[in-house]
Amino acid sequence: MEDDVESPIELTLVDTEATDALGVALAQAFPGAAHDGAVLYLEGELGAGKTTCARSLLRELGVTGLIRSPSFTLVEAYRAGALTCAHVDLYRLHGPAAVEELGLRDFMIPGCLLLIEWPEKGGQALPVADVELTLKYAQSGRLAWVRAGTALGRDWLHNLRIDTKLASYVPNIT
Repeated sequence: MEDDVESPIELTLVDTEATDALGVALAQAFPGAAHDGAVLYLEGELGAGKTTCARSLLRELGVTGLIRSPSFTLVEAYRAGALTCAHVDLYRLHGPAAVEELGLRDFMIPGCLLLIEWPEKGGQALPVADVELTLKYAQSGRLAWVRAGTALGRDWLHNLRIDTKLASYVPNIT
């Protein structure tokens, strides 16, 4: 990340509905993927809410029908109007060479959004994240941090910061 990147947004997600609300807010704040596509990393332990958040984001972007977890298929692609979304789960892969075989770089074109769970498994084979979402267990809920990694990511976080619907979950939004 660059030195001038804004501080992360911290959220307290008390239940699944709060995780869904974050996914909806991320979709509504999404500035688009007009130039080189966009990349969102979803990090966290098993069951922390990565797929729940991604599913809410996809639904809000306009994906209709069944939204499957990519745990076994590794990549699930969806159309949301003019946007192509690829939801990727790298949990079962063993290193960057296996990731290269997925052809994710084919999604790094204008009009594409990549949602990548378990990005740490992909190493250098992955495109740089515009936004990184980290979810962690905390008492009966979750803590979340959203960080920008690029100019597009900074725009995305700026839009997220001004979304008042998240105010009850976000103690550090100003």
